[in-house]
This record gives sequence, C-alpha cells and structure tokens, in this order.
Amino acid sequence: MKFGKRLKKQIEETLPEWKEKFLSYKDLKKLVKFISAAQLSSKVEAQFIQLLNAEIDKFNAFFLEQEEDFIIRQREQQERINRVIQTHGPGGSQPSESEYAKEMSRIRKDIVNFHGEMVLLENYSNINYTGLAKILKKYDKRTGRLLRLPFIEKVLKQPFFMTDLVSKLVKECENTFDLVFPIADQEQPEQGGKRTLVAAEPSIFRNTIAALTTMQELRKGSSTYGHFSLPPLSLPDIELVHSLQLPPPIPIL
Repeated sequence: MKFGKRLKKQIEETLPEWKEKFLSYKDLKKLVKFISAAQLSSKVEAQFIQLLNAEIDKFNAFFLEQEEDFIIRQREQQERINRVIQTHGPGGSQPSESEYAKEMSRIRKDIVNFHGEMVLLENYSNINYTGLAKILKKYDKRTGRLLRLPFIEKVLKQPFFMTDLVSKLVKECENTFDLVFPIADQEQPEQGGKRTLVAAEPSIFRNTIAALTTMQELRKGSSTYGHFSLPPLSLPDIELVHSLQLPPPIPIL
C-alpha cells in the first residue's frame, strides 16, 4: 500500500477529534510536484520548509497535550482501582457484590479504552515521522538537494518523536490488566468474561489492532537501523490485546 493511502486509512481509523492533527501529506506532495531543479529558488525552498516546520509544531503541541492527559488519567485510574478494591476487602465499606461488579466492569472498559488511545498516540508519532521522511525523500529526488538528512536529524529531537514515556504508560496499563481482568472471569463466566466487558467500544479496539499492525509493517522495510528508519520500538503487547477477544480488525492490505 502506498504511503498516502496508508495515512488516509489511519486517519479514517483514528479518533474523530484527532483527524486534523495528522501530517498534511497531500498538501506537501502537491507542493513538491510543482517544484523542479530548474525552478527551485530560495523562496520556494523557504516555503516548503516553513510548511514542514508548521506541521512539526502541530505534532508537538498535540502530542504533548495528549501525553500530559495520559499521565493524569493513569494516576487517577490507579487511585480509582485501589479505592474500589480496598472498599471491597476486609475492613472496607463492603458494597454489595452487584455494585462492586458494576464498578469493576466500568473500570475494565475504561482501562482497555485508555490503553487503545495510548497505542493510537504511539502510532500517531510513527506514521507522521514516516510521512515526513517520505516527503523529504521526494523533495530531494525532485530538486537534487540534500534536505532530508539535516531535517530528519532535527525531527529526531522533537517531543512528538520521543514516545518512551507513552510506551512506559502502555506497559503499566497492560500490567493493570492482570489485576482487574481475572476478577471479571471469576465473577461473570456465564457472560463470556472479558469479551462482554469490552465489546461496548468495538471501534477503539479495531483501531488499536490496526495501529499495532501498522507499527509492525512500518518496520518491515529495512532490517537495519539507518538515519531515516524508525528506531526499534517495544511495541504494545498485541497478543494481550487479542486475548481480550476483540472484534476482527479492519485489514490493512
């Protein structure tokens, strides 16, 4: 699949409020199309770089906003889990079993949705970086310039590219599954355990699987790490996500 179509598909499969935050690949591609080595001027190059810098500013602002929100939500989520478990344990206020089950069901749903959103943000970083590298390659090829390497070296230092913290939050969230999901299986076996609890938000789960698939595919292009390749990434646990028995993902051909 060509990158433009892949990006369009990812935008269609992300959260509605994120759709305008992705790379304006089509606009950049149009600009490159009208540039040639003979026509190239400092003004045209400045226009192209200005547009690229505006895109990076957009990525950084959105990524940092989401990252900060995730940090807060992760802390609140853990406090919520601890509070519910403590009230149900010895010495707690002992809510009824039905009240406890309902609250744990809501928590499980929120955790899986939260995990999916963080995976989508990792994919957001990956696919926008890949788009920048590809459009710079087209620019260099068409103009004979060597803009890609210095620009990518700059991109590698940008906040939107640094996903270590989000990856850490994803792993912490996955560890939380072990705490809350076994309870679900014991309490509601006749309802299918995890499947019943997460099926209410199928779109996020399909998007999560599609994002994980995309992140894996983006790393298949080269077996070695280079200036323009994505760095090795500790991907979210796709087997764990599949174990939640999600609806089938939209295939990426």
